[in-house]
Amino acid sequence: MKENLDIIKRLYRDYTTNYLNKIILAVVFSLFVAASTSSIAYLLDPAIEKIFLEKDQTLIYLIPLAIVIAFSVKGISLYISKVIMINVGQNLKADVQKDMLKSLISSDTNYINKSHSGNFISKLNADVFMLQNLISVALLNLFKDSFTLIGLLCVMFFQNWKLSLIAIIMIPLAGYTAKVLGKRISKASLQELQKTEIFTKKLVEIFKNHKLIKIFQAEKTENSRSHKSLDDLKKKMIKTQVVFMRNTPIMETLTGIMIAVLLIYSGTLINNDELEINNFFSFLAAMMLAYQPVRALAGLNISINQGLTAAKRVLPIVDIENEIKDNKNYPNLIFKNGEINFSNIDFNYNIKTDKSALTKINLDIPGGKTTALVGPSGSGKSTILSLIPRFYDPQNGEIKIDNQIIKHVNLSSLRKHISLVSQETTLFDDTIKNNLLYAKPDASMENLEKAANDSFSMEFISELPDKFETIIGENGLRLSGGQKQRISIARAMLKNSSIILLDEATSALDSETEEKIQNAIQRLTKNKTTVIIAHRLSTILNSNLIYVIENGKVVDKGTHKTLLANSETYKNFYQKQFSKN
Repeated sequence: MKENLDIIKRLYRDYTTNYLNKIILAVVFSLFVAASTSSIAYLLDPAIEKIFLEKDQTLIYLIPLAIVIAFSVKGISLYISKVIMINVGQNLKADVQKDMLKSLISSDTNYINKSHSGNFISKLNADVFMLQNLISVALLNLFKDSFTLIGLLCVMFFQNWKLSLIAIIMIPLAGYTAKVLGKRISKASLQELQKTEIFTKKLVEIFKNHKLIKIFQAEKTENSRSHKSLDDLKKKMIKTQVVFMRNTPIMETLTGIMIAVLLIYSGTLINNDELEINNFFSFLAAMMLAYQPVRALAGLNISINQGLTAAKRVLPIVDIENEIKDNKNYPNLIFKNGEINFSNIDFNYNIKTDKSALTKINLDIPGGKTTALVGPSGSGKSTILSLIPRFYDPQNGEIKIDNQIIKHVNLSSLRKHISLVSQETTLFDDTIKNNLLYAKPDASMENLEKAANDSFSMEFISELPDKFETIIGENGLRLSGGQKQRISIARAMLKNSSIILLDEATSALDSETEEKIQNAIQRLTKNKTTVIIAHRLSTILNSNLIYVIENGKVVDKGTHKTLLANSETYKNFYQKQFSKN
């Protein structure tokens, strides 16, 4: 109960207060809905008495006209209030989604790596939709139906207080029913959201691994899996709707019983001259009109439970607590020559596991020079690279740039000085131009062309029909591996950072193109601190310093010449690659 109240307070504080004026306006129109509905029931009394019983010709047109006006006011007011709340709901939905995206974009790399994108997509859509309904639909109905019910109860008590007391017995019965069903609908809604999440995951994986599905002819298998996921989702959605609709027969039965009791009792009152026929019909109309708000309010608990269930899944994403702290009060990194020092670095991706990714790493990377990291796959080279821009923080030890602990400088100022080109090329479904401008939004066309020429990207860009305005597809789908890598390198060139990190930057290039790129990289990295990871030793032979990494530890260091003479590990690594030549 307390958790739900805290969530409601949070939603009110963070989101609904922005639209309080609009919500109040919707509430005002809800009052018009309530007043017009109540007046309709009330007008039946004089209509029957004056027109049918007393045959008063003066009111034969006025009362029907008043009823038409009341219905019109009700319809217009209901329309305006719903339009207002639709606007509020859509804005609120967008606000929550923006906060979720902001949190995800700002979150730690480690958090993203441990999570499935399908989870986020599901919560961003299905869960937020339920949350939107909680505010825009449930909130409006709460006011509208409460006001309408109060107004109709007043009419009912005005006509006959004895009948009214019997009628209101239905309200707590309906409330109890809704409370019981609300718990069940909450459970069913959670299961539905979970199944939606599973299906979204499957859909993402199909898109991501489409080529793999094709090459292994696994279409039948994936169809079977996706169909099962859809069937599971369908069953849970049916279950949720069935639980939701259980309210209908219960409410209909209660209403039937109530009307039967009232008819019996009212018949007695009429026979005893304690109730006029016109009062009875006016009362009956008010009670029948009150049925809808009672039913709606009874179902409101169900909608609230659905919304709160969704909120419990959405808000933790908004509240992601980053491990990588960026203290804005920290000083900016003062760049001098770009010397990087690792001192007794221990790192583990998951501290709960026994095996460390890095153990007691000590590196002295000279500023303005090229340092290479070599070693077998999984040795920890890429992890070392990822620690420099603080994608992760080590559990122990310190990393310094120009004798400044990078954890104690402003994060933005740190990353401003760093460019990264990795073997996992990341491009957006946009133009080549905009993918390049990602590195430097204010770059001129001249700057773009220079970066493209220096990376040898212009060779294929000039052949494209739209040149720099060519849409390259999701993650550069319309480009070859080598072309994507060259765009990535051009982007790094455009940023022109003081520290260059190259993680298998030429892995997707053929030998001829690789040679061109190496020349471009040499121009790019001249007098800059460069850290290179490469499986092809030919690309790092001229490095000023080479570290040999094995099993998360530094086992040797030196130049190519000294390592070849003194390091058995490096010598074996070298011979394996060049013995074939």
